[in-house]
Amino acid sequence: MSGPGDRASKPFSPREPTPYMGAEGHDDETDAERVSAFPPGSKSSARSHTPSARKPGGLGVCSSQSCGSKSREGCEPHSAAHVSEESDVVVVPEKSTKTWVTPVEPMEERTTAKGKLAARNTLPTQGGASVLTDLQRIGVRAKQKPKEQLTNLLHHIRLPLLKEAFHRLRRNAAAGVDGVTWSEYEQQLDERLLALQDRVHRGSYHPLPVRRVLIPKGDGRMRPLGIPALEDKVLQQAVRMVLEPVYEAMFVGFSYGFRPKRSQHDALDALAVAIGRRVSWVLDADIQSFFDSIDHEWMKRFIEHRIADRRLVRLLMKWLHAGVLEDGVVRAREGGTPQGGIISPLLANIYLHYAFDLWVQQWRKRHARGDLYVVRYADDFILCLQYEEEARGLHRLLGERLAQFGLALHPEKTRVVRFGRFACADSQESKPETFDFLGFTHICSKDRRGRFQLKRQTARKKRNAKLASLTQQIRQRRHEPVPVQHRWLVSVIEGHDRYYGVPTNYRALRNFHCAVEHHWHRWLQRRSQKARWSRRKRARFVACFPLPLPRILHPWPSDRFHAR
Repeated sequence: MSGPGDRASKPFSPREPTPYMGAEGHDDETDAERVSAFPPGSKSSARSHTPSARKPGGLGVCSSQSCGSKSREGCEPHSAAHVSEESDVVVVPEKSTKTWVTPVEPMEERTTAKGKLAARNTLPTQGGASVLTDLQRIGVRAKQKPKEQLTNLLHHIRLPLLKEAFHRLRRNAAAGVDGVTWSEYEQQLDERLLALQDRVHRGSYHPLPVRRVLIPKGDGRMRPLGIPALEDKVLQQAVRMVLEPVYEAMFVGFSYGFRPKRSQHDALDALAVAIGRRVSWVLDADIQSFFDSIDHEWMKRFIEHRIADRRLVRLLMKWLHAGVLEDGVVRAREGGTPQGGIISPLLANIYLHYAFDLWVQQWRKRHARGDLYVVRYADDFILCLQYEEEARGLHRLLGERLAQFGLALHPEKTRVVRFGRFACADSQESKPETFDFLGFTHICSKDRRGRFQLKRQTARKKRNAKLASLTQQIRQRRHEPVPVQHRWLVSVIEGHDRYYGVPTNYRALRNFHCAVEHHWHRWLQRRSQKARWSRRKRARFVACFPLPLPRILHPWPSDRFHAR
């Protein structure tokens, strides 16, 4: 055998490999004997037979067999028992004998991926574009085949999707009848979600009754809200993530309420652009007690028109038939869907899609002589028409159409209004009427050049209700440290401006800011016996704790609408 110091290779006499006895507990065989079984440069079939190489940078020592009887200069004779060879520094890390690679056992010194992977997502391609997920494929299939009924959708409700749905919930949301909060449910999350998954697929899942809470409305009445239990919220969120791609491919373009990548300002922009066209009449419609008037039989028929998975339909109907806990008494519910549940907005859009959207779209194509524009946000919608007779006729037909599905128009909030640039030009003596939509009062006005301009201001009811609620909170928090109150008020005012900061609404924003500042200073002065501040003291206080100035944060409606 040639040593590491020899440059010329010598002929090798083949012989049978020496078996490695170390595995059997025999340690009599020396390293040199094991090494001598293989020629230089040959590879063994076992990793234990690989000879150890010299240290990097050194020539090592020569064996007595390679140097012969005479020692070469610089070499000292050694016995074969003390000869050892070490390989260079390992370049490729060793791999385990397991064939299944898990994220916990990375191979080739690759660390695990940082961050949270989406549910059932595949890795992005080399070009950078991400591959479609299972839920996205459902939407693509629903869009490609709009008349096909989809089956076997419940099998997507698995642990990864349930975990993603859990993390999408609000952490500080109110608890349901069981009193379990988000942080409490997070403990032993996998075990809880696996048990929920098992009950759903076995058909033994039964939702808990929703907890009913009454909140005040802008007109002084009370609005009932239903708060489901946390586990029901998780499952409703998962089902919503499965069904949304299906129905997003079906919903019409003028529906904006509770849909992904659509907001109230998108609906407001579309309405502003429609009013600037050939529009002279506006039908402002609102459905009375819509969420409490949904008919369960019609809802089931609407769902089965697209979804053929009976288990999923049965699960949706369980949520509709779940009882309501009010004043300690559980009452059965024969109609409606709880306003406040995660699945309720999607079910409401499905109901109105068949009851209103498809019908008005068909009526526009068959019977409308002039222009007709529709903007709907949940149960509140605006119809812009060119002719008065069509506006009043559609008002009558709309009431008859909704009555077929157990719905009714609100008698006070539904009206036909003369509105638009032609109405502004025709009515020289009196100004056209106004109407409210999504918190804004729409007014016919003119710009500096005398041309028609749609003016949008904060609705008086919304502004008065917000100021009353804010004044009550200022009064309750007046004994907190002033910096704490200041930070809270700044966040409230900035949130108000983010929604109401549209063009032509600067004066209403300024009045709101002045009213908030007045009430804050007033209740701060009432904390002590000296109730009045001098002008100098007020100026110093304003300099130390200034409230933000009103700002217009949204572009003009036409610019943003055409940019989408």
